[in-house]
Amino acid sequence: MSLWTKVVNYHDELVADADPRAVTYPFMDSLVPNTVSIVAYLFIVLYAGPRFMRDRKPFDLKHVMILYNLFMVLFSAWMCYEFLVCGWLFDYSLTCQEVEFESTSPKQLRMVRVCYLYFLSKHIEFLDTFFFILRKKSNQVTFLHVFHHSGMAYGWWFGANFSAGGLGTFHAPINCLVHVMMYSYYGIAAMGPRFHKYIWWKKHLTSMQLIQFALTIGHLGNVMLFHNCRYPIGLKYLVLLNGSTLAALFVNFYRQTYIKKAQLKRDQQNGKALSGTNGHAAGKPLKGD
Repeated sequence: MSLWTKVVNYHDELVADADPRAVTYPFMDSLVPNTVSIVAYLFIVLYAGPRFMRDRKPFDLKHVMILYNLFMVLFSAWMCYEFLVCGWLFDYSLTCQEVEFESTSPKQLRMVRVCYLYFLSKHIEFLDTFFFILRKKSNQVTFLHVFHHSGMAYGWWFGANFSAGGLGTFHAPINCLVHVMMYSYYGIAAMGPRFHKYIWWKKHLTSMQLIQFALTIGHLGNVMLFHNCRYPIGLKYLVLLNGSTLAALFVNFYRQTYIKKAQLKRDQQNGKALSGTNGHAAGKPLKGD
């Protein structure tokens, strides 16, 4: 049996085990569209996009970005609401919530739908990176940014297909809430410098993301260690691995962006103060003497 035949057979077996409620949605009955979308994203981000923009001026996308961010704020808020009312607000257990694969109740079908739309949103969010490239904000296209976007899009095909509901969706409403704040920030920032005084809370976005990962890892760790909860074991480890990796990357980002920069600024200020003191001791006048 050739390698390609083995891959095809594995793919067919994988899809055959998927949630029949989920595979009725577009792009869910095969892993191929999801994979093609992510590969195309990586090709554009890592090669085609920078090459296209190499000799061009940045595009002015102000109005497009305002509308896009407004849409993402509203879409994220609605998905957060759906995840909560379909399970996490009233019905789901924080210790062991299994997937109700056989349920066709209106509430559980709504949960399947919002899981699918959440998966789609991860592909819509590829536009974040494309906008950075078109505006020549290459410093924003970091390894963390690309890894986060592609990893979430890849992982949530499995999430929507094999665990539409249950404990694996715990992080989804939290993530949607963070995205409401994040896209609000980007939308206000896109409106121009005179509105920047309203987005003083940029630093707190990263803090919210770190809290999100801590809650996700803590919740899943508690389930795996102390509760015999029936749930696809592969997805448990996928969520845990993804959350832990992103948490480590975001901690490093926070340390490099805020802690080290703050320390460098303090060192520079201390150096200037020390230089001024030495100058005064040597008979050089300080400002205001």
